[in-house]
Amino acid sequence: MRNWQVDRRKRTRHLIELGGLVIKAGIVDLTGDDRTMIYGALIWMAEKLRSDQGEQAREVWTVKGKQAFAADREGEVQSDR
Repeated sequence: MRNWQVDRRKRTRHLIELGGLVIKAGIVDLTGDDRTMIYGALIWMAEKLRSDQGEQAREVWTVKGKQAFAADREGEVQSDR
């Protein structure tokens, strides 16, 4: 396989994973799959990260993400029992 093919597959996988996070967070359902609203929210998020409150936002969002991933893992373990 050529380098450009490997790079393209990596990029495609990365984009699919990011899209999966948008779905997993419930954003698609909450916005009625309104791409304009989702894009606007992402722009707002980027602006927040660039602001003087960026570090605080990173900390808060990282904690929330870790909690959500942990809850998902716990749910998977419980449903396997």
